[in-house]
Amino acid sequence: MKKAMNFFTLAFTLMLLVGFSSDIVKAKTVAVPAVNPADFNDPEDNLYLPMAFGQTYVYLAETEDELILNEITATYDTRLILGVLCTVVYDVEWIYIEEEDDWFIEEETFDWYAWDNYGNVWYFGEETVEYIYDDDWNLIETSTEGSWEAGVDGAEAGILMLADPMPGLSYKQEYYEDEAEDMGRVLTLNAGVEVEYGDFDDCLKTKEWTPLEPGEIEHKYYAPGIGLVFIEELKGKTVLVELVDIR
Repeated sequence: MKKAMNFFTLAFTLMLLVGFSSDIVKAKTVAVPAVNPADFNDPEDNLYLPMAFGQTYVYLAETEDELILNEITATYDTRLILGVLCTVVYDVEWIYIEEEDDWFIEEETFDWYAWDNYGNVWYFGEETVEYIYDDDWNLIETSTEGSWEAGVDGAEAGILMLADPMPGLSYKQEYYEDEAEDMGRVLTLNAGVEVEYGDFDDCLKTKEWTPLEPGEIEHKYYAPGIGLVFIEELKGKTVLVELVDIR
């Protein structure tokens, strides 16, 4: 953790400084520094979002109306952005339609992650495709709205996961004005959660939101050495997304 602390001391600026308690850092926002390719030449793994190249994480969400399957794969493909060699993470989502007795792809995305020399996980953008159907589930069009790349049209890279998360720290996960403005905040480092894949203690729990969609909040749980295991989506109705398999 020494490298991570050096990084915060020298490269990250903490804004809105207000005081510490024994366990909670209150009202602090991490200012993301300018991208420096030299900070990515010896990547350090992250405890809560490991470099799981070649692995596919399978998530399932079930509501009264639908069944959603999500698969996220850290591929071996790369993309060079702002001088940084990013990992291509493939994220695909299907929805099961009971009357059709079939799965339909809703969205597929190529995300660009990069682990820096201190263990922070950066987000450099995404290339996304949304599939739009008519009432009979015939594909009528696709949309790439929401796609963005750091360094293009004013878009900026953000931080998906801090190397040394502390309760109370907030951070910008992405920034493309009026398109992608997600934020995250560390809530606790000792959350417990039970999902189909297993029971996990000492999880990092975060709150994620965007000012572009007021009232929509996600609480995410990251298990040490595993990664994301559970999501509680609060979007008018509560949707629970849990890890069901890693392959």
